Amino acid sequence: MLEAISTVMNGVGGVARTSDIAKTSPAVASTSQSAVGFDGVLEQVAADAIGTLKAGEAASISSIHGKVSAQKVVEAVMSAERTLQMAVAVRDKVVQAYQEVSRMAI
Repeated sequence: MLEAISTVMNGVGGVARTSDIAKTSPAVASTSQSAVGFDGVLEQVAADAIGTLKAGEAASISSIHGKVSAQKVVEAVMSAERTLQMAVAVRDKVVQAYQEVSRMAI
């Protein structure tokens, strides 16, 4: 996920080349034909984050029913926490960029 974002951020003129994204992240490579550009990468990253958060919830619920070990629950919840922290960091950067653009003199 982070590699795809880094590739987009380092793209020429703010636009990433699809071939560069495909080389760095296999998850994005499968959708690179349909998701060209920053919006597509951001959409894929968001979908992956939602999936990770749902997996953490599902592991917690399965643990209540005794189907999953405590170790698996901790791993899933920690992964969900890292994903949430990354999403908040990306959101903060987007808000910061928007504020900088809005302060520019026209």
